[in-house]
Amino acid sequence: MIKKLLFIICITFIFLSCNKSEKEKYKDISYLRKVYSQPDANKWPKPHLDSLIDKATFKDIGILPKIKYPEDNKYSKEKKKLGKTLFFDPRLSKSGQIACASCHNPELGWTDNSTRSFGHDRQTGGRNSMTILNVGHVKDLFWDGRAKSLEDQARFPIPDKVEMNMDLKYAVDNIKKIEGYKAMFKKAFDSEEVTMQKIQYAIATFERTVKSPKSKFDKFVTGKSDRFTDQEVLGLHLFRTKARCINCHNTGYFSDNQFHNDGQTLFGAKDEDFGRYNVTGKIEDIGKFRTPTIREVANTRPWMHHGHFPSLLDVVEFYNLGNPAPIQRKYLGVGRDSLLPTTSPLLKKLQLDKKEIDALLAFINTLSTPTRRILIPKLPQ
Repeated sequence: MIKKLLFIICITFIFLSCNKSEKEKYKDISYLRKVYSQPDANKWPKPHLDSLIDKATFKDIGILPKIKYPEDNKYSKEKKKLGKTLFFDPRLSKSGQIACASCHNPELGWTDNSTRSFGHDRQTGGRNSMTILNVGHVKDLFWDGRAKSLEDQARFPIPDKVEMNMDLKYAVDNIKKIEGYKAMFKKAFDSEEVTMQKIQYAIATFERTVKSPKSKFDKFVTGKSDRFTDQEVLGLHLFRTKARCINCHNTGYFSDNQFHNDGQTLFGAKDEDFGRYNVTGKIEDIGKFRTPTIREVANTRPWMHHGHFPSLLDVVEFYNLGNPAPIQRKYLGVGRDSLLPTTSPLLKKLQLDKKEIDALLAFINTLSTPTRRILIPKLPQ
């Protein structure tokens, strides 16, 4: 009887060992390390995707694909050099003191690490400056998507009264007067003629070259399995599963390039911002902002479109709590009740414990690389 009982126990143990549920198997860090440390995402554990996500078009996280240059603005090293010089040239601004690089400093993660940037006459802008690292992968530019391409985006800051405050025509005239630019335009465009379009195309060409080097994450998922700690492996898995980050921060760029209302319209507050609605005029777009990349995110503080989050822990805790966004109803009234923002149903309480939050933050930090200095171009005279 005892032998029979022992036999049954052994058979049961073997059966259970060979038929671990996926959930149990994924708690095994050594298994997760092995399966994630190769680039084929189809072999990774299935991501926890919300029912709202289009599974047919969804692309998992991974390494950055190569930048594609538009047919009407192909890459050339001469155009890149011209664009880089213009990017750092404050003579495109009315005061002669503000350049693109004023808000997108290469030594500050290609942003300025300010809550909201200073512009003309030290005026404060309405939003946090987004990094231009890997911006060649972005479809609609700015937090609200008002620019349809990098070429289009380059014209917006120059005439903006709070930013560079320079009429586009006068900006072009300023560059025309600079003798040293003639040869640069000639090499880039086969003509010395200076136009706004050429300025935009040159700056856009340079910006497409502002790319991240391989991160710790990139090295790990391409086979260097020892690059991640156990905590970082767990964080990667949580990112794609329980923490639900993958729903918006996907593709190799770690952004779906879509617009979502994550409960930060700040309705009724002095910093109220309706985001995408200001561009489209559609009620359903109130409070929607473009999903920012989280590549290099450790270098681009502070966070969110308003810059109110001073640490990444604040960001994770905000989402973990289900994005509490109390509406200040005292500001409702005629016309205002129809503008109540609706938070995206993608956002739910995550129930992450401290160990999981720490692991998630550890993984997110693997997406950032050490800040690198670049050679600042000598401005032509």
